[in-house]
Formats: sequence, structure tokens, C-alpha cells
Amino acid sequence: MRLQHDPALFHRATDAKEFGRVAVLFGGDSSEREISLLSGNAVLAALQRRGVDAHAFDPRDRALSHLLDERFERVWIALHGPGGEDGTLQGALEYLGVPYTGSGVMGSAIGMDKLRTKRLAQAIGVATSDYVVLRGPEDFEVAVERLGLPMIVKPATQGSSVGMTKVERLSDLPAAYQAAATLEASVFAEPWITGKEYTVAVLQGRALPAIRIETPKTFYDYEAKYFRDDTRYFCPSGLSGPAEQHLAALALAAFDAVGASGWGRADFMADASGRPLLLEVNTIPGMTGHSLVPMAARAVDIDFDELVWRVLETSFTRSAQR
Repeated sequence: MRLQHDPALFHRATDAKEFGRVAVLFGGDSSEREISLLSGNAVLAALQRRGVDAHAFDPRDRALSHLLDERFERVWIALHGPGGEDGTLQGALEYLGVPYTGSGVMGSAIGMDKLRTKRLAQAIGVATSDYVVLRGPEDFEVAVERLGLPMIVKPATQGSSVGMTKVERLSDLPAAYQAAATLEASVFAEPWITGKEYTVAVLQGRALPAIRIETPKTFYDYEAKYFRDDTRYFCPSGLSGPAEQHLAALALAAFDAVGASGWGRADFMADASGRPLLLEVNTIPGMTGHSLVPMAARAVDIDFDELVWRVLETSFTRSAQR
């Protein structure tokens, strides 16, 4: 049986006409709409430069059934966050019979859930940090006792670091919990890790060079990801050859564990001993001017337009079944 990340699964297109009429889905109504608009417009422009018959499609404003009415043959998904990245859109497209880019229903749903990703990673031997699920104030003291301070509180299924808060005192925990819980019911805490941060992009079954991230912010948050110019990125990452290979293997293993496919990213933080701990798997990473997957692709001479083309090729793993 072939793994989801087997490079042999992917067809390489030589002519833009092979793709047919393509809808680039971006915008939506999640908390990451702003970033999705940036990603989607960049993707749309890249496809059009390569001669693809690509068109913008914002599902906030138009029903998905219009994809059939307007005879779109495949979809490039540039929607971030719940409603676009969590399997619900993928399920709707499966029902409509429209091929789409990236991970399927299961991989998208699990990859969006940081808690379930951590549990699966632990099951296959990919290290991840300890955690405590926070259901309410009754869990606060347990979390501090088990994880220590400082810690970080996260909503389980938001992207782009939305809703995350560093907690340095027990008295700060209620507000941090509330900030996450206003977004969703599933909230957890992890110990604060001060080591180096890395990300590994995956494209058509292969890991791209790792990127090391340094930010002057408290952590690599929404602002640092997309809008600050003083966030620093290192590619090559500075890891030794064997360490780079090990990180790539961990990324592919985590990707496969959650059922992700096509393209995406796995994020890691090194602990005090230098051991990489998986943070999350991202199945639809940003494609903005500050984004990491285009940066990693450039390191192996894949420019932005070619990267967008190759992501669109991942839609060939699904066939139209209307």
C-alpha cells in the first residue's frame, strides 16, 4: 500500500490546459480571512501568469454549488482556518465531485486539530511536548503543577497562532483560557519551550529544506508570521546534515500519521537538549510574501509560480465524479 506522501502518486502537468477551468477558493469567513485573501490573490496571479484558466471564488459570497454551474473542473484551496482547512470544505467538494488541492477530509480534519495531531504523533514515536486539556478553572492548578510556568494556552483547531497566549503567572491563566475558549471549546496548555523553532514544508511527497525562525516577539504569533519585517528566517537552517535529515523524516512521519497529503508544513520547537518536538501539522499554509513554504521552495530553485503549479498538480490525485 502506498503512503499518502509517496511521490509516485503525483502526476506532473506539462500544459496548462490539462487543469481545465480552475477556481481559487479564498476569503471565507474564518478568523484568518485576511490572510486567506492575501494567499488567494497571490495564488490566482501565479496561475494566470502560467496560462491556467483560473478564477477567484469566495465561498463567503457564493454557494459552492456555483462551482458546478460555472463548470469549474478543479479547485485550488487557499482558505485558512475552520471552514476551509478542517475537512468541511473538502467533504463538500467530495460530494460535488470536484477535485481539489492538498489533503482530503480526514487529513484536513485531523491536521487542524492540534490535540489529536499530538496524540497521533506520540503513537508513532514523533516527540511532542506534554500538555493538559483545559475544560475550565478546575484544571488551572493541575496545569501549573504539571507543566510549570511559563506555559502557553492554545485553542485546538485555530491556525496562524490565533487565540494563543503566554502565561507567566497563575493569575494570568483565566484570561488566557478565556481568549482561547471564546474561539472554540477545545483548549489546552503546553509548557513554554525556549529552544529554536523550525518548520519543514512538504510538497508532493518530499520534504523541502528546513527553515529556522527567529522573532523579536514573545512567540511566532499572527503579527510575526504575516506583517513584521524583523522576523528572521534561516534557510539553510544551520542544522547538520544528519539533523536536517532527521527533521525531514519526522515531518513526513507526522504528515502521514494525520493522513495529510499533497502539500503542507510541519512545525517543530527544539527542547533544551535540542530534540525537536512537533507543534502541529498545517495542511493549507499561507502563501503570502512572508510565508514559509515559498521560502523553502526557493531554496531548491522552485519559484512561486512553479510552486503554485505543483500544488495544483496535487488535485490530480482525485478524479471528478459528478
